[in-house]
Amino acid sequence: MAKKITDLVNSLKKRFSFEGLIRVFADAILINLSIVASLSVRLFYFLATAVHQANIDYAYTFRDYLNAYLNSAWLLTLICIVTFALSGFYTYGRFYRGRYKALVVVQAVSVAYLIFGSLVYFIAKTDTFYMPRGAFFISWVLSVAFLVSARLWASLWVNVVRAERALLVRPEERKIRNVLVIGGAGYIGSALLPKLLEKGYYVTLLDLLLYGKEPIQEILGHPRLKVMQADFRQVDRVVEATRDVDAVIHLGGIVGDPACALDENLTTEINLMATRMIAEIAKGSGVGRFIFASTCSVYGASDQKLDERSQLNPVSLYARSKIASEKTLEKLTDDNFVPVILRFGTIYGLSGRTRFDLVVNLLTAKAIAEKQITIFGGDQWRPFLHVDDAALALLQVLEAPLPLVRNQILNVGSNEQNYTIRQIGELIHKFVPEAELVEMKSNFDPRNYWVDFNKIKNILGFTPQWSVERGIQQVIQALQSGKVGDYQDAKYSNVKFLTEEGTLRLAKWGDSWAYQLLSETSTDRSVMVDL
Repeated sequence: MAKKITDLVNSLKKRFSFEGLIRVFADAILINLSIVASLSVRLFYFLATAVHQANIDYAYTFRDYLNAYLNSAWLLTLICIVTFALSGFYTYGRFYRGRYKALVVVQAVSVAYLIFGSLVYFIAKTDTFYMPRGAFFISWVLSVAFLVSARLWASLWVNVVRAERALLVRPEERKIRNVLVIGGAGYIGSALLPKLLEKGYYVTLLDLLLYGKEPIQEILGHPRLKVMQADFRQVDRVVEATRDVDAVIHLGGIVGDPACALDENLTTEINLMATRMIAEIAKGSGVGRFIFASTCSVYGASDQKLDERSQLNPVSLYARSKIASEKTLEKLTDDNFVPVILRFGTIYGLSGRTRFDLVVNLLTAKAIAEKQITIFGGDQWRPFLHVDDAALALLQVLEAPLPLVRNQILNVGSNEQNYTIRQIGELIHKFVPEAELVEMKSNFDPRNYWVDFNKIKNILGFTPQWSVERGIQQVIQALQSGKVGDYQDAKYSNVKFLTEEGTLRLAKWGDSWAYQLLSETSTDRSVMVDL
């Protein structure tokens, strides 16, 4: 028996700390203020409307309202506090987001007042618990208003103070411990998350998880990983995700020329407008380091050797959306907000969410499954980068001394992995000699760029660990072992998944988010490849 009592006391201590008792006391004060204010309003209204009556006993009327308060306030306050406690006001409800917290407050206050009203009407045999009906309604309204306002103000104050404190610490002096990865369940993100966790970071993943949880299945449940399944266009969810974060890695967006071409307005909304909103929230929250995933596609078509200072020549909406995002981030830059822009080469290799709409992976899969390697054009240059090396570059930028990467634009790749599409086909043919190498003279993709990667090598010492040859072998092994089934499955292709699965658009209607299929147009997906 003594043990049970001790356990009960310990449980109550956990639920109601000193801070919790302060909240209970504050709520009790607010409830009593509501009751006093409502009775005062009702009293003044009564006196104002009865001013012409000669037989009014003002002293008796005042005592009557005073007794109504003294006899009823304690019971109503007690009922409210008990109801609030059972509704989680002082435990889990404290961590609800703004509108959900307000909803819980309204529900709990309403239930408490209904209980009190029922007791007064059905149980009380005398006028002991009397409260004028007008005052009762006004008290309920005021209680809701006071309690909701108090909680929203407290949340706002905490956020403002946190942001101001963060701004007092210069970004280069801040130790990075908590990292927010937006779009981290995708091709690059699913390779990055395990690296961050292995390094000891606390990671928050904000992702809609359109492709399910399979890409991050191996790390789900990790004690330092928090998964927030949400659309990163939802302002409140981005605000919530950014709290107490030291760095943001933004990988989210519609990726690839064919996928972006499905709907221009949606691409602009997700790739540009959402990026600007996320950056503004991160800056306002005091996040110093902001790493943005861009692409070497911004160079478009050029016969020159290209570096970070070269003129941009975008030939697709995808590239234009990335350029616009880069410029937006540059405008937001100041001493305390430090964006770093990484222009990735064409990715290949396996990750948690492997893609087969990229040239190395696709041509390798076709060689294995169809015994044919079809090259369109062939003379156009591309810089290539293994997905694991892309994740490695993100990690190195995150951990680099800030003066090295402050406001930098970095091409991510290596000079040795600049290849023509024909050379990629020939490499694959070397490993799968039984496949026929077919060259098509027509080229639907005008992009052509040979990219210089000396800057990231000189600044960070970044050297890719993978070669294209080794990446081809990795893909071959995955296909032959059955690790990858049907490479044509929609889950391996951005454009296929967005069209066939009908999940292309998330449109906001009020407070609800609904999936909408944008395009019913059939497409020759055999050529819808992000080369």
